[in-house]
Amino acid sequence: MTAATSITVRVPLAIRHRPGGKTVVTPMADAGAGPVTTRADPALVKALARAFRYQRLLDNVVYCSVTDMAAAERIDRGYLGRLLQLTLLSPDLVEDILEGREMHGVGLLICFHAHRRSGINSGLVSI
Repeated sequence: MTAATSITVRVPLAIRHRPGGKTVVTPMADAGAGPVTTRADPALVKALARAFRYQRLLDNVVYCSVTDMAAAERIDRGYLGRLLQLTLLSPDLVEDILEGREMHGVGLLICFHAHRRSGINSGLVSI
């Protein structure tokens, strides 16, 4: 009988935590290739989409007030008010969120304050 032999194969990889799950990142064969692109946080993107939809409904006078809209959409008035505040974020911050460049692991409020402290547009759209 022959003795059992084993082979150990080592594959260099890293597991990165990304929004929506974990991603296995293998080493790049080509050193000139760009870094792995990140995705935007789906929860933040959904919140922004809802905020701008609700703002559009108010602008087009589909609903007369936030209270009327909250009742018709069957959501809490306070939640709707907080969502509508997202429409006041600077376009730079909205773009950063949509491109996945927000600070991971940090809430939107802290991200907003960090952006505000940087002095860019005071975090709000100037009209």
